[in-house]
Amino acid sequence: MQYDTINVTLENNIAIITLNRPDVMNALNAQMRAELTNALHEMGKKARVIVLTGAGRSFCSGQDLGDRTAISKIDLERTLRDEYEPMLHAIVNCPVPTITALNGVAAGAGANLALAADVVIAAKSAYFMQAFTKIGLIPDAGGTYILPRAMGMAKAMGAALFADKITAEQADNWGLIWEAVEDAAFSDHWMARAAHLANGPTVAYSNIKTAFRETWKNTLSQQLEAEARLQKDCGNTRDFQEGVLAFMEKRPAIFEGR
Repeated sequence: MQYDTINVTLENNIAIITLNRPDVMNALNAQMRAELTNALHEMGKKARVIVLTGAGRSFCSGQDLGDRTAISKIDLERTLRDEYEPMLHAIVNCPVPTITALNGVAAGAGANLALAADVVIAAKSAYFMQAFTKIGLIPDAGGTYILPRAMGMAKAMGAALFADKITAEQADNWGLIWEAVEDAAFSDHWMARAAHLANGPTVAYSNIKTAFRETWKNTLSQQLEAEARLQKDCGNTRDFQEGVLAFMEKRPAIFEGR
């Protein structure tokens, strides 16, 4: 499928989805949201890992405020329900691991889009900004859900109220992201991370995502039950058999899925 606002490549089981409106810092408009949602669904069926990144110096500057006609007529509730929610669900519920390769600024909805991925790897020059109060809004695109859980209520509240920059290194230290990487090593590093996941046990990865999502609503007993159920599923795969055999033979495992 051809897209106008994003680029999509698939090679070696790694899908790279690049937000591609660099002239507006990859700001989100309705077309990009729809294309990104479609690409995530499409690549979730074809790839073993999906990487989200941005073209140019920005990952995503958030909602496109430059289209004044669209903004003047925008119904914020409808836009969030009909356009943002499907996009975010497509990331969070993707059947394969998702990585955000944060190449630059991620502001407003762009910050929370980035944080919706399973793993965020950021260049040290990149930063986040919950910029919503600068235009009289609250964090959306999942921000009020993600931020308190990822870095605690105190840091989340300060980030939302003050709309300060959060550097990649701060985000790393606060537990908001997986890691911050020197700019010179950034591209090679996230590609190596993506390749690692692309060659890994796909059922285990999918079940890890399921287990971690369920933990927020479960008691300990319910979570232990979920672990047992999901582990049974993993134990019935060829990947489990291959992993044990490779361990015994002291060689790298070759995972091929169920």
